[in-house]
Formats: sequence, C-alpha cells, structure tokens
Amino acid sequence: MNALDFVAQTLRIAVPYLLAAAGGVLSEKAGLIALTLEGYMLGGAFGAAVGSYAAGAPWVGVLAAVVVGGALAALYATSAIRFKADQVVVGIAINLLAIGLTRFFLRLFFDSSSNSPRVPGFAGSGTGFVALATNPLVWLGVIVIPVVAWLLYRTPYGLRVRAVGEHPAAAASVGVPVTRVRYIAVLLSGMIAGLGGAYLALDQHQFTDGMTAGRGFIALAAIIFGKWNPLWAGLACLLFAAAETLQIQLQGTHAIPSQFIEMIPYVLTIIALAGLVGRAVPPAALGKTASE
Repeated sequence: MNALDFVAQTLRIAVPYLLAAAGGVLSEKAGLIALTLEGYMLGGAFGAAVGSYAAGAPWVGVLAAVVVGGALAALYATSAIRFKADQVVVGIAINLLAIGLTRFFLRLFFDSSSNSPRVPGFAGSGTGFVALATNPLVWLGVIVIPVVAWLLYRTPYGLRVRAVGEHPAAAASVGVPVTRVRYIAVLLSGMIAGLGGAYLALDQHQFTDGMTAGRGFIALAAIIFGKWNPLWAGLACLLFAAAETLQIQLQGTHAIPSQFIEMIPYVLTIIALAGLVGRAVPPAALGKTASE
C-alpha cells in the first residue's frame, strides 16, 4: 500500500470516530458524560439500514439514524437531567439497551440474528479518494470537528454550554437556562453520533450485529486524549484510525501473530491515555446534573 492509499484508508476509518467524538465533546462540555456514544452509533447504524432498505434511498437512512440517535440521547438526558440518575449507570444502560433493541428488531424486521440484507449506500466501489469523495458523510465527518469548535468557542450558545459544564450554579445565577442548554447539547450529541453509525451501515451496505465494535469508546478516549478540545480530539481520532489502518496492513504480512496485531489500536489508546496526555482536566461539572 502506498502513502496515498494509507491516507485514504485512514480517513475512511476515521469518519465514524470524528462524528462520534464531535457529538461527545458537546455532551461532555455541557457536563454530561458521553459514555453513551457506543449506543448512539449502534442505534444510528440500525436506523440507517432500516430507513435505507425500506425507502431504497440512503438519505432516508441518514434521517432515520439522526432520529434514533436523538431518541436514545433524549432517554439519556431525561434520566440524567430530569431524574438525576447516575450518568455512568445510565450510560451503560443505554449501550446495553441499544445492543438488545438492535438484535430484537434485526430478527423482527429481517428474520436474521446476524445481519440485514444489502441496503443502498452512498460510496462508490473501492476505498480510494474517488470513492470517498462520492460519500457525503465523509465530507460531513471532515467538517464536523471545526463546526463544533466554532459552535463552542464562537457562538453565544457555545459559551453557555461551557458555562454550564464548568459552573452550572453560576450560569443559572446570570439567567442561563441550565437544563435547556444541557438537553440541547445531549440531543445534538446523539444525533451527530448517530450519523457515525449511519456511515458504518451505509458504507458496508448492511447492518451487522454489534458492528460498532467499541468505536464509541475509542471516540470517548479521543475526547479525553484531546483534553475536551474538539480540534485536538479530531487529531486523536485520526491517530487511532491510522493505528487501525496499520493493523489491517500488518495482518497481511503474517510477520506478527494476528492476536498482537489486533491489539494495536487498543494498546495505543491505553498508552495515549495513561502516558502521553498528562493531567487531563475535564469540565468541572462533568457528571453533576444539579444546577445548585
């Protein structure tokens, strides 16, 4: 594989990470732990497959992915904000719910326990830059990080998000509607991460059981690695995608046992978080939903 092919493959792998990380930064900056990214992506992938299959149009699948991701985010927001439930517990529950629901509806809609039928997608044949350029979700993945950075650091709403994530009581004292700001941030998080799942399903032209395979957790690691800055989180996503591309290439050499090769992205994630980040300081109110 030449350098251009390596870059194209890295970008192809990075797109769902970028979308999930962009959504996760919004949620965490507002003070809600983004442990639910895996569930949002898995639900979005299934919604995209069902919508695209039923309508015969990938754009309908994209819309369905946004709706499913937003619905799961609304459930998380209601539990964590309205009912003050523990965010870690609710996050795990949302992920398990997404796994269970997608398996149930996969059997119900497609009479299969493993995968859906082939569905329409955007990408052309091949994995090079030409194929990537024909997929609008790739372009969305490329621009989503700078858009979220602009939203957080250049708009009044972004200032409110950062305020409620750092000191909700102080934000409330100057008239910031803490609950509403957090609800919007979490809903946006779910919808954007759901697009990451839509990319997976439409790129592979089908939904397979558990197809996110931990990508939501790697996106969360990228957020922490990037110290909750969307631009740095985006670079971390590219780094993890490059490691995954390297893993794929090494599998064809048989020079290293496959078990060790498969560990590369996850080992890199652990090393990055444990040894290279330094002291990563999260938003001060992360995990705290009370405004007082």
